[in-house]
Amino acid sequence: MSSTQRRLHRTRSYIASVLTPRPPIVDWLTELDATLEQAIGSLIGHPVVLDLSAVRLSPNAIMHLIGNLEERRIRILGIEGVEPSEAHAGLPPVLRRGNVRVTKPSKVESPTPQKDQSTSSLLIDNPVRSGQRVFAEGDVTVIGSVGSGAEIVAGGSVHIYGTLRGRAMAGAWGNIRARIFCQRVDAELLAIGPYFKTADAIEENLRYGPAQVWLEGTTLRISAVE
Repeated sequence: MSSTQRRLHRTRSYIASVLTPRPPIVDWLTELDATLEQAIGSLIGHPVVLDLSAVRLSPNAIMHLIGNLEERRIRILGIEGVEPSEAHAGLPPVLRRGNVRVTKPSKVESPTPQKDQSTSSLLIDNPVRSGQRVFAEGDVTVIGSVGSGAEIVAGGSVHIYGTLRGRAMAGAWGNIRARIFCQRVDAELLAIGPYFKTADAIEENLRYGPAQVWLEGTTLRISAVE
C-alpha cells in the first residue's frame, strides 16, 4: 500500500453503548425514559448502537424508532441484528462486531463480577476500564480503580478500593442516603441522585486522597477520609 493509500485508508475503533429494544416497543421506551431520568448522562450525547436482534421491525418502523430515540437526544451510530439486505438508504449503517467496541448498560464488562442476590449488590474484583459502564440496583464495590471514561451507576452506594478517575453515580434511583467512597479521588463526575459535581468543582485539597461523598439536603458534600 502506497503512502497516499495509507493516508486515505485507516482503521479505527470507537466505543459505543448498545440499546436492545424488546417488544412491546412502547413499554420499552417508557422503561428507557425512567432510566434516562435517573442515570445522569448515561446515554444522552454518547454514540449508541441499536441492537434489533430481539424484535422484527420493518425499515419504516426502524426509522420511526430511531426518530423516537433522537427526540431523547440519543444518537444512533449504527444498527445490529438485521441483515444488510433488510436495510435501506435512510437507515444508519449495519455494523459488524469489530467496527465498534460496545458496552451494554445492563451488563458489566469486567470479566469476574460477583452478584449478591439477596441485596442486589455487585462486587467487581478487577479494574473498570475506560469506556466500560456498570449499572446495579444496589451497592457496587470495585476492588481496583475506575478509569477515565468509565462509569459506575448504582442504586445504592459506591465503594472503590482504588483511584476513581471516571464517573460515579450513587443513589441513582432515589436513595439519597447513598454515598461514594474511594481510596483516591480524581473523578470526572460525582453524583448522588440528581445532584452532582464535575471535575472542576472538586476542591483541590481533596484530590488524590481518600474521600467520601454524601448528600446534605440538596448539597453534595465531599470530605477527606483519615
